[in-house]
Amino acid sequence: MSKQAAPRKVGDKEALAVGTMIRGSARKLNLVAGLIRGRKVEEALNILQFSPKAMADDVRKVLASAVANAENNHNLDVDALVVSEASVGKSISMKRFATRARGRSSRIVKPFSRIRVVVREQEEA
Repeated sequence: MSKQAAPRKVGDKEALAVGTMIRGSARKLNLVAGLIRGRKVEEALNILQFSPKAMADDVRKVLASAVANAENNHNLDVDALVVSEASVGKSISMKRFATRARGRSSRIVKPFSRIRVVVREQEEA
């Protein structure tokens, strides 16, 4: 009488991790995600570790989570993993106000973004 399990959102040899509330614009986050698309996981982690971009730390955490999901939940070989997808989207935007001269105020928008990282086990060729 229990609910049926949800079908997998990715393929059989793939694992997924999502970061939903990353502070910063999707445009800046997409620059960092573009650095790791299509690369081996070990190389991608090294790139993110030494990247000067501030959002590289959040992307590294999501990628490490995807690798852990692949190893623990789907029994995939960690050494053969490749970043097959790194997609970025908008999340919420906090609206704040800043006081300005002559009794006026201006709006400050503080955007949040989300990133979806999919790693795939690639056969040695």
